[in-house]
Amino acid sequence: MTDPEIIHSVLKGKKDNFRILVDEHHASVFHIAMGFVHDRDEAEDLTQEVFIRAWQSLDKFRGDSSFSTWLHRIAVNACLNNARKKRGSPVISRITSLFTSESEAETQALSFSDNPEEILIKEEHSTWLQKALDTIPENQRTAIILSKYDDLPQKEIATIMNLTEGAVEALLQRAKKNLREKLSTGAKKIKLNRRK
Repeated sequence: MTDPEIIHSVLKGKKDNFRILVDEHHASVFHIAMGFVHDRDEAEDLTQEVFIRAWQSLDKFRGDSSFSTWLHRIAVNACLNNARKKRGSPVISRITSLFTSESEAETQALSFSDNPEEILIKEEHSTWLQKALDTIPENQRTAIILSKYDDLPQKEIATIMNLTEGAVEALLQRAKKNLREKLSTGAKKIKLNRRK
């Protein structure tokens, strides 16, 4: 059964079929939530909240976009609302891949594993990354999370965010530039602190 067929059956009374949609889309919603909160329990709570909202609004799904796009939009809104409620807590995300290749990341992970000082430096850099992510504009952060965490194409990100593909590309470029600048400043401060 396709998503529209499942939705039709749920709306016609076969409510248990909603479980099929949950099973099919759980992982992608969870990835989005992890991109915003980086805590498994909190991401799971947010994922559950997203599916509750989807269940409550299922009769409003018009089919203008795919069900997954509609669901991702609900997920982003839930995550942004959660972040607004918790102002001051950092939004953590694993997006170091924006700045390093996979092989570099693996090499760094190996080199950090043996040296306690290197581990401390890595933790300091991670803290700066968290702070940097927390300070970039909401729409940039959303675009990066959808792109890097859920690996969505720009076309779908544009639909979710109600933007053009060009606008999404510009957001991603600005976000990368902002993060590079903030991380560069953070790295300089870490070096200065270590010299004291």
